[in-house]
Amino acid sequence: MANSLLDLLIQKCENHPDYERYTELFNQLDPAAPPRIELVHSTAPQPLKHRKKLGIFSGSFNPLTLAHAKMIEDTVAKYQLDELLLLLAKANVDKSVFGLPLAARLLTVKKYAENRQRFSVGVSSHGRYIDKVAALKTIFPSETEFYFIVGYDTLVRIFDAKYYTDFHTELKALFIAARFIVANRAEADIKTIETFMAQPEIRQYASYVSSILLPDVYAYMSSTEVRELLVRGEAIEHLVPPSILAMLDECRFNKGKAHIR
Repeated sequence: MANSLLDLLIQKCENHPDYERYTELFNQLDPAAPPRIELVHSTAPQPLKHRKKLGIFSGSFNPLTLAHAKMIEDTVAKYQLDELLLLLAKANVDKSVFGLPLAARLLTVKKYAENRQRFSVGVSSHGRYIDKVAALKTIFPSETEFYFIVGYDTLVRIFDAKYYTDFHTELKALFIAARFIVANRAEADIKTIETFMAQPEIRQYASYVSSILLPDVYAYMSSTEVRELLVRGEAIEHLVPPSILAMLDECRFNKGKAHIR
């Protein structure tokens, strides 16, 4: 559909003054080079009397949904995280770039984070979590504790042997450096997560994996549904944060002015 709300949202992002800079930033990230993370929005530093607990939510954000927001908010509260880093990878495992361009996704994520305390936004050259850890260690203090927030589908991919040269050696290095907090998704409930981690081949890592329970209304939300509704011009107020709705309202307003002319 020509000039769908998805098209208009992309056009709005392309007209943003930071769009070209973000596009160039992604072009500079090389998945064949050593892992690299660049921060594009940083929270104000706060003095801490303990080791910093950094939550990292790495996703494709195509676009950000209320399910993402709920996972973030509940995890920060339950595990008392000091900072939350929203991380968009140039090379996501098993996910090609479609829908919103990477620079547009980065703009929408930054818009969501910029008015929230203790939220930062970054981009990653690599998709594997072991590579993200290597990059994070170069930009955060050595005493920082890393907590990755993921959905069940991502947890399954983390333990897929095809992504590793030496399966257990790399996994042990990953879990020495980070913990994982897993949210239920669709039919995959907390029991599903526990059963998956009880498999003989991977149960040695179960103590590094915790879970968080999302209400069904969030567990079934998806970015795919949001994109489909945008293309059809249907309501998405029940699926995305207010920051994205505000951008869409501007799109609708500008489209209306164009029709008046």
